[in-house]
Amino acid sequence: MKNVTDYKDKNVLVVGLGKSGLNSAYLLKELGANVTVNDKNIPTDKQVLSELENAGIKVVVGSHPLALLDEAELIVKNPGIPYTNPLIAEAQNRGFLIITEPELAYEIADADLVGVTGTNGKTTTTTLISLMLNHLKNKNKAYACGNIGISAVETAKKATVDDILVMELSSFQLLGITKLHPKIAVLTNIYEAHTDYHGSRENYVKAKMRLLKNQTEADNFVVNFDQAEWRELSQQAKAKVVPFSRTAFTKEGAYEENGILYFKDEAIMPADEIKVPGTHNIENALAAIAVAKLMGVATADIVEVLQTFSGVKHRTQYVTTFNERKFYNDSKATNIEATEKALAGFKTPVVLLAGGLDRGFTFERLVPYLKEHVSALVVFGETKELLKEAGKQAGLDQIVEAKDAIDAVPKAYALSRPGDTILLSPACASWDQWKTFEERGDKFIEAVENLEKKDE
Repeated sequence: MKNVTDYKDKNVLVVGLGKSGLNSAYLLKELGANVTVNDKNIPTDKQVLSELENAGIKVVVGSHPLALLDEAELIVKNPGIPYTNPLIAEAQNRGFLIITEPELAYEIADADLVGVTGTNGKTTTTTLISLMLNHLKNKNKAYACGNIGISAVETAKKATVDDILVMELSSFQLLGITKLHPKIAVLTNIYEAHTDYHGSRENYVKAKMRLLKNQTEADNFVVNFDQAEWRELSQQAKAKVVPFSRTAFTKEGAYEENGILYFKDEAIMPADEIKVPGTHNIENALAAIAVAKLMGVATADIVEVLQTFSGVKHRTQYVTTFNERKFYNDSKATNIEATEKALAGFKTPVVLLAGGLDRGFTFERLVPYLKEHVSALVVFGETKELLKEAGKQAGLDQIVEAKDAIDAVPKAYALSRPGDTILLSPACASWDQWKTFEERGDKFIEAVENLEKKDE
C-alpha cells in the first residue's frame, strides 16, 4: 500500500453506509482524514455505528443534511446513490470533487491495474482474467475485485507491487474516478442499460468510456469489435487497441473462426471445449485470452482455465440436474441482450423463467429467440404481461404466470420434459420484488433444492 498523504487533515464526507462506504471511511481515517459518514437510513445493526464512532469517525444518519457540505472538502459517494440526490446535487453545484471507492483503491495500490467494464459479461471476464493471470510466473497473485462484489479498497491494501488488480468497474463507479489508470482496459460490450440513473444512453456510454480517461500510448485497450458502435468507440482510445471478435471481423487480436479460438495467428483451443455454455461466454473468453496473451500467459494455462472454469454464480450458473432436467441460474440477466445470449447458448429445449422491473421496454426483440429455443415460458413481476405478449408472438403454446422466481420453479418443472433445460434468465432488473439480482438468484436456487427434496 502506497504512503498517500493527500488526505491528511482533509475533511471528507462519505455518503452511503454500504460496503464501499464503510471501507472507504476506515481507509480515509487511516490516511489521516477527518471523516464524516452519512446515510439517509439508520442501520439496523447498531454495532456498525458504534465501531465507526470508536474509530473516531463522525456518523450522521436518518437524513442527508445539506449543512454537512459546509464542513466538507471532498465527497466519497456510494456508486448507487444517484447524482440527483439533493445532497449530491448541491455538492455538484458547489463544485465539490466527488469520487467513488475504486478511485481511492487506485491511489493507494502498489499493484498494476487491469480494468474491466461493459454492460454484460464483466464479472465472468474479470474472473477469467484473474484466473489466467494467476499462472504468470513473474507475478505473485492476481486479485479480482471491485464491482464483482469484492472491496477494491481492501484488496488494494493487501496487494503488493508484484501483484495485479483485476477490477470490475460499473458505469456508476466510473463517474467517480479522476486518476484511475488501467494498464489494460477491457470493454466487453455496450447495450441499453441504466438510463434511469444516467438520464440517457449517451450519458451511459460516456460513463463507460471514462475507463480510458487516463490511458496513454503505452497501455492497451481490449475491445469487442463485433458491432460498428464499439469499433467507433475504440477510436477514442489513446492506448493501443487490441480487438476481440466472435465473428472473426478482425484477426488483429483474439477471435473465433471455424469453431477455433485464436490470438492473432495462434490457435488456442476449440470453442466447444469451453466449460460454460453460450456465445456470450465465447466473447468473455476471447476478451480474457487477449489480456492474458498481452501479459505473457502461456497458451496451455489459458486452455486449462477455460476447460475447467464452471461459471460465476448467477451468470448462466449450472445448479443441478434433476429428473433429467438441467437447471441454470442466470439472474444477472437484467436486460434483454443478456437473455438473448443465454438462450442462444443452449441446444436443448428451454423452459424460460423471466420477468421483473418494468423500465418501459417491450420484448419484441426476444421473439426470435423464444421461437428458436423456448418450449414454455413462465413469467412474473411487473413485466409479465409484456413477456406474455412476446411469447404469444413467438407462437408458444405454454405460457404460465407465477408470483415470483420462487413460485415459477415448480410451474416450470411441470411444463418441462426429460432432456429440457430450465433457465432463470429474467431479461429485467430484480428491484420490483427483490433487493438485488443475487437475492433473486439465491431464492431460485433454494426453490430448485426444495423441489428436489419433495421428490425424495
